[in-house]
Amino acid sequence: MLHNNHKGAYAANQGKVLESTVESTFKAKGFEIVMFRDWKQRKEAYSDDVLLKHCPFKNIYSHDGYTEFLLYSKTYQWEKSLKRAIRIECKWQQSSGSVDEKFPYLYLNCIEAMPEKELVIIVDGNGARSGAVSWLKDAAKHKKYTTSANKDKEIRVFSLTEFIQWANNTFRYGTFFNDVTRPIGTIEPEGLRR
Repeated sequence: MLHNNHKGAYAANQGKVLESTVESTFKAKGFEIVMFRDWKQRKEAYSDDVLLKHCPFKNIYSHDGYTEFLLYSKTYQWEKSLKRAIRIECKWQQSSGSVDEKFPYLYLNCIEAMPEKELVIIVDGNGARSGAVSWLKDAAKHKKYTTSANKDKEIRVFSLTEFIQWANNTFRYGTFFNDVTRPIGTIEPEGLRR
């Protein structure tokens, strides 16, 4: 049995494995991985497709909060004139604990405090209490507690496997806008990095 101080370090290490998997997934899609603070100081030094790490926002209590990732993409966008932004939060719970008790707080931050219109929550580890993940998925699907001001947010809740499948389908070659000189779907992988 682990002592209490070792349990926290063990849980943090498990969470890092989840975060590393997210990073690897986007790196394979041609995204540059950058710390938010570095990117903010020199945005022009980085590509149009970046996965930012340790990203700040003001939480529902008006305090500083951070999520693991913020993805910006000009290549994979819904509208030609906009840069796509997706905030990504990772929650790993492999054994009983309090991570799942924070799901309502996380969800309220998604709808009320995080400025992005697209949000992804990755929850895995199979340690959450019965009903906790299904509550979170149901709240996101039915846009619970939203108002007319934030009902346009798209919040997706995935297991790690579901996230990888979504990323593979969403960020594949040929599913993005392109300039008129190159037809969609003809860019080779090395052509995605600028």
